[in-house]
Amino acid sequence: MAPGLLDLVHLTTWAACAVIKLPQLVAVLRAGSAWGLSVTSLLLELGGLLVFLRYQIYYDYPLETYLEYPIIIAQDAILLYCVMHFSGKAKRALFYAVVFLGVWYMLTLQKWIIDLSMNLCTFISAASKLVQLQHLWQTEDSGQASALTWGMGAYTCATRIITTVMTTNDLAAQNRAGRRASPHSSQLD
Repeated sequence: MAPGLLDLVHLTTWAACAVIKLPQLVAVLRAGSAWGLSVTSLLLELGGLLVFLRYQIYYDYPLETYLEYPIIIAQDAILLYCVMHFSGKAKRALFYAVVFLGVWYMLTLQKWIIDLSMNLCTFISAASKLVQLQHLWQTEDSGQASALTWGMGAYTCATRIITTVMTTNDLAAQNRAGRRASPHSSQLD
């Protein structure tokens, strides 16, 4: 891929990721409800995103291959808090934050831990989606799920697969990048 085209794909990926969770957040805040969204699914997704970011930083990959992850993680953390708040579980947020910080540190205690964690990201992502689908099946309503967030997620997954392979040629990172779409945004309005 031509360098200029690769830069354009990076740029459009970053732009989409800068606002990827905003339609979902707006839907939840407007409704004052987290109906249709699973806390467990969000926790799994956030865990997978944190592992991927830590992996990229640990192996000193170029910033352009993961720049959007801190932004998505921040948006996911805010969405998770809103979902927990509207589900009556807001008091657990501090506990989860401490757990995630502990895991962030433990991931790089030994090289094999970060490598194994990265390889498990595909399963974590799949589990997140299955938990969200089970939640939707049980509630029989997509609730506040956002089609716009789903569309942006699909676009950024496709572009990140391309850019990761072109920039790093790391198949483990490429696998995780292709499974980044939010499980709570995989259902259309």
